[in-house]
Amino acid sequence: MASESAVRIKRVYEPADVADGRRVLVDRLWPRGLTKAAAAVDDWLREVAPSPELRRWWDHDPDRMDEFARRYRAELAGNPAVETLLEEARAGTVTLLFAARDERVNHATVLAELLQERLRREA
Repeated sequence: MASESAVRIKRVYEPADVADGRRVLVDRLWPRGLTKAAAAVDDWLREVAPSPELRRWWDHDPDRMDEFARRYRAELAGNPAVETLLEEARAGTVTLLFAARDERVNHATVLAELLQERLRREA
């Protein structure tokens, strides 16, 4: 069974590492200034990113993080891309790649938490 460490997050601009396992970009837009070769992305699941409306409302405001997380989790409910990520995490380490500057205030942290919760319930 997968462990909690099966899901990691990392800025897409950081160098790829063998410990990353499967590298999945979870942003809706391709990161600025980054070539596909440099990104070393195995998969790009844009459909798991927050909706454009939610992203604009949030605007990466740390004071809105809790409400953003609640709304984003609601968007993820029933999203088939979440199931895809869970399948990959069951098979081995998955690193969710994101472009945001803040490593704590970003949607990938919420997504990783959700995936880890689901994996723990299965264990």
